[in-house]
Amino acid sequence: MAKDSELKFEIINRIGAISTSPSGWITELNRVSWNGKEPKYDLRPWAPDHAKMGKGITLSEEELISLSELLQKEVAFLREEA
Repeated sequence: MAKDSELKFEIINRIGAISTSPSGWITELNRVSWNGKEPKYDLRPWAPDHAKMGKGITLSEEELISLSELLQKEVAFLREEA
């Protein structure tokens, strides 16, 4: 990315935190608009002030639904194992 092209983002909705590292960075699921585009679901670590972020993934609504279905199946499997 060129120096003069700055990454712009807006957190539209903070859905929830998944974990917090010892350094204070929080892995969160949010809806984020990147560079003014349609918001997507976003899972990544954020600095406590949300000024910096780590590597993550973005998901469309359809991808989020598919992931949710996969996770529900995996959680059901884990409960059977217990």
